[in-house]
Amino acid sequence: MNSPHSMDQTEVLRVKLEVLKREHRDLDDAIEALQERAAADQLTLKRLKKQKLALKDRIQVIEDQITPDIIA
Repeated sequence: MNSPHSMDQTEVLRVKLEVLKREHRDLDDAIEALQERAAADQLTLKRLKKQKLALKDRIQVIEDQITPDIIA
């Protein structure tokens, strides 16, 4: 039985999407701050950029699940 506080799958996906987008923005800020330093750790920058790309992929998958394909 569904309680009034339960969320359907689309709502859960929207919440996950917002969390991932926030993480993506935070990583973007961290990358930018690290790049502004003269002695930026290139390995750390590379890892952060890789994480950011992985988050972008996860965001795209969830957006595709939320938005149905429209055949024109």
